[in-house]
Amino acid sequence: MSLVNPHGGGDLKPLLLAGEELIAELKLARSFPKVRVSSREKGDLIMLGIGGFTPLNGFMTHADWQGVCDGMTMTNGLFWPIPITLSTDKNTADIITTGTHIALTDPDDDSIIATMMVTEKYSIDKAHECATVFGTTDIEHPGVKMVMAQGEANLAGPVKVLSQGGFPQKYGPHFMTPRETRALFESLGWSKVAAFQTRNPMHRSHEYLAKIAIEICDGVLIHSLLGNLKPGDIPAEVRTHAIIALTKNYFVAKTVVQAGYPLDMRYAGPREALLHALFRQNYGCSHLIVGRDHAGVGSYYGPFDAHHIFDTIPKDALETLPIKIDVAFWCYKCGGMASGRTCPHSNDDRLQVSGTQLRKMLSEGTEVPSEFSRPEVLEILRAYYASLVE
Repeated sequence: MSLVNPHGGGDLKPLLLAGEELIAELKLARSFPKVRVSSREKGDLIMLGIGGFTPLNGFMTHADWQGVCDGMTMTNGLFWPIPITLSTDKNTADIITTGTHIALTDPDDDSIIATMMVTEKYSIDKAHECATVFGTTDIEHPGVKMVMAQGEANLAGPVKVLSQGGFPQKYGPHFMTPRETRALFESLGWSKVAAFQTRNPMHRSHEYLAKIAIEICDGVLIHSLLGNLKPGDIPAEVRTHAIIALTKNYFVAKTVVQAGYPLDMRYAGPREALLHALFRQNYGCSHLIVGRDHAGVGSYYGPFDAHHIFDTIPKDALETLPIKIDVAFWCYKCGGMASGRTCPHSNDDRLQVSGTQLRKMLSEGTEVPSEFSRPEVLEILRAYYASLVE
């Protein structure tokens, strides 16, 4: 058996230039008008560059934006659940004419990371995007806040990506492209691969979910978000070390691959779960583990809205399928991890395990039960929180 096809049914389409082509484009780019991208847009560009957003060739037009917001479908019929757009302020947009090229610069150091041929300039109804994608227009929602802070104008067009934004240098072998994960899966003899999405260190509940997937798949890709999170979340470097400690001590060798991807969290709940499945298909994963409140924040989504949304999309929209798992917890009567589908006991017998609770206990310096997290993981996390106090 072979790995799932990239999204769209064709080959991977990485837009990152290399060699003489890269040198020539960089030289041209220095004469182009410059537009500084946001952190979220930088992550989208890097994903376009490495083929994670195959088969997109750049930032969406107004018609594609509208189609994705209203029906999760682009004008060419391609399924896509969240708009991939580039915004700028009105003054900058006014001096850019369609048909011209611009240089897109890194928000961190202003280096040129891509070029783009502008095919369209347009404005959007930001509240409409928020209502359709996030299910709310509440400005306290971090995704809504991000969209409402965008510039007044959107620019559409194909891009040529010139940089990976420092991710390979910062994360080394834990930053992998879709071509690299696919090659690794094939070398391991895997064809049925489950992706485990995480923006947190893995506690006992996460470990339980990953091991369920290993029982039914050849292996699991523990795929950590490396982009920006909301305040209070644990940085990617710390999470990476904690996951290494967990997999080294509690997983069978060659059943787990750990890697990271360069996006910022959007906190779009059900829609983001679909996006997670879509780009994991490009990475070669046949399944996505979808647990409680996947990609959620606060109380904006029901605990299993991300399960239900997969039942509403066309059957041929994605090759990557969800592994839907009920809320997991430690049951004292069962004597181990269990879920609502397997444990007959009451809430009084259960220790609910969540990243939010774990962060709260660690930040307050309270004792963390052994049923909550492995000691090797807790050691790394306690050292991180102690460094914050210092």
